[in-house]
Amino acid sequence: MTVSETDRRIRSLRPAKAQFDPYTAQRSMLEEERRPGGQIERVLTAFLVGAECPFTCSFCDLWQWTTDGPTIPGALTRQLRGVLETHSAERLDRIKLYNASNFFDVRSVPVEDVHGIAELTPAFAGVTVESHASTIGQKTLDFAARLNGRLEVAIGLETVHPAAAAALNKKLDLARFDAAARLLVDNRIDLRVFVLLGAPYVPVDESVEWTVRTVAHAVDRGASVVSIIPVRDGNGELERLSSQGDFSAPTLSQLEAALDACLDSDRAVVSADLWDVDRLPGCAHCRKERIARLRRTNLSGVAERRITCEVCRE
Repeated sequence: MTVSETDRRIRSLRPAKAQFDPYTAQRSMLEEERRPGGQIERVLTAFLVGAECPFTCSFCDLWQWTTDGPTIPGALTRQLRGVLETHSAERLDRIKLYNASNFFDVRSVPVEDVHGIAELTPAFAGVTVESHASTIGQKTLDFAARLNGRLEVAIGLETVHPAAAAALNKKLDLARFDAAARLLVDNRIDLRVFVLLGAPYVPVDESVEWTVRTVAHAVDRGASVVSIIPVRDGNGELERLSSQGDFSAPTLSQLEAALDACLDSDRAVVSADLWDVDRLPGCAHCRKERIARLRRTNLSGVAERRITCEVCRE
């Protein structure tokens, strides 16, 4: 992929990246997750280390968990084997394989690792991978056919705000997303979608509204699971945009409002991404209660009454 001047600027503003052992997963975690139909799955998420995504989105912080150069063939299979050995005693329903890049890009996931990963995951009823919409195609269908369980592909839609979507440097338009979604749904592959809260270039007072609109677009295109992800600053480019008035870090209250507004869908599970929730600005007096409420809502799908606080008056 051609490196543009925008790509170069974004990369030049990044802080130093840590170095990783290419044969050892960055980390893994266990969690519970509600699925369509209401069942609760036990999920193992493996954060694999491989090549950086070439798309250089302005909001991305995943590059810091990647290696320089292409993924070494066989490395991801070895990483996954280590993760599975660590959790061999657990009862698990699903495995998420997040490589901070694109699963269906051969530079990130070599062919032999696609085969090796399929061979290591027959015990899981569901296998989730992540990939840019433009990488979804025959390789996706071939991988789904190799699995014993059902494939789910996570795609970042981010925002349908027209000006913001064009300015994110994601190199994705709605037509391409819609085509990828259609291919997955038509071939009985589950679609998970990532939606941003606080996307750059979206006015602060419209942030929740555009997040809700983007969730609705994803659900209308067949997404069965949608995750609302608050944008995390710290990549250099977001600080530049903040200084220009084009980005404001989303708040805990906004995340609550966005999730609550999306819980009326009976076609998809919509949840709030809480992996870095402690970073969100919010009232110190009531934030623990608010976060606990979000965790309960993610599992139940029911919007509880909002927390009232005598300090922040929300």
